[in-house]
Amino acid sequence: MMKIAEPLVAEFKLEARMTRRMLERVPGDRLTWRPHPKSMSLGRLAMHVAEIPGWARSILEQDELVLEGGYTATEPATVAEVLEAFDRHASGFGELLGAQDNARMLAKWRMRVGERVVVEAPRAAMIRSAVLSHVVHHRGQLSVYLRLVDVPLPPVYGPTADERGSGG
Repeated sequence: MMKIAEPLVAEFKLEARMTRRMLERVPGDRLTWRPHPKSMSLGRLAMHVAEIPGWARSILEQDELVLEGGYTATEPATVAEVLEAFDRHASGFGELLGAQDNARMLAKWRMRVGERVVVEAPRAAMIRSAVLSHVVHHRGQLSVYLRLVDVPLPPVYGPTADERGSGG
């Protein structure tokens, strides 16, 4: 019988390669740039993308996470800081996830802010939504930021207009 975690591990490995390639393109001289006053800076968004894989550890090792305030991504000083954070948070993710048995992956996990339950779902669903889908969402956002500052985009699920040399 296949473990529930197996396809999630394979997906993470694929997404991690594409995510790191996107983070490598972040221009160090544009970390404070933002496309709109309400938007995160480019550096803060990149750091957010880098930190998300680290959230898996609390999902897999704890039964709940209690937050006492909101989350704020770090403002990095350098791109090297972003890449180091991504490598650190992504390191061991596949092994930790792959070691989970089906009962653990189907067991409920909860996030609370004080006494208020924000989300409660099976661990497998939380890994999918709070980690994998969340990284993909913000990586897409990061690709738009990079396009707006004229950084050629790396291939993700296929070639980009930059790679083809045309607009389509």
